[in-house]
Amino acid sequence: MMNQTSLSDIEYSNRKKKTRREIFLETMDAIIPWGRLCALIEPHYYEGKVGRPPLGIEIMLRMYLLQIWFSLSDELTEDGILDSRAMRDFMGINFLERQAPDSTTLMKFRHLLEKHELQKKIQAEILLLLEESGLIMHGGTIVDATIIKAPSSTKNSTGERDPEMKSTKKGNTYYFGMKAHMGVDAGSGAVTSTSYTSANEHDITQAHNNYRDDDTVRYGDAAFIGVEKRPEIKEMDEGNQGNG
Repeated sequence: MMNQTSLSDIEYSNRKKKTRREIFLETMDAIIPWGRLCALIEPHYYEGKVGRPPLGIEIMLRMYLLQIWFSLSDELTEDGILDSRAMRDFMGINFLERQAPDSTTLMKFRHLLEKHELQKKIQAEILLLLEESGLIMHGGTIVDATIIKAPSSTKNSTGERDPEMKSTKKGNTYYFGMKAHMGVDAGSGAVTSTSYTSANEHDITQAHNNYRDDDTVRYGDAAFIGVEKRPEIKEMDEGNQGNG
């Protein structure tokens, strides 16, 4: 089916100003070597010999990156694509031709990347591109964590709740879901690393996964008080001294 231009497409293209989200996604779309990243995943991807044929690697990778960049749960990533024209354009989705992958498909893809430890490889590739493009700096990292809420009925392929989804209390409110831990470049604001845990995991336990080896300054809120005493951080510091 050929791409069809609708009245809404014409109206959208005549806007006077693009949103920051739209500019960011267009930039990332242009600089990311999609073929190279897909080649990292391909040896581990589903062959589709049984059941429904798998969706293309690139469209799932794009959906996964949207989840990382905007700190969304699986369900909210699906909703965001349905709701945001900028996200749909980044995904290359035209509802006249195809629907967006659902949240369960994204969850399975994310678990596939985790199983084969592909997340860090993908992030390292993107980080290198940001550095080469002058979009990122070095010297300091800000670490933070955010709770990604999920419906309490979230299920995985076995019919059980996703094991990443747990309950936690923040203030006087209980939340059910997972937690995204992020490292952000202090100079540019670009996300340099991410890790995911159950919502009840303490922020400080993931600090070593999100600080960078060459950081001269480390930032964090009250949840990270005493982080320098953790064995993982001490090991990082000792390694840096040995390389000095």
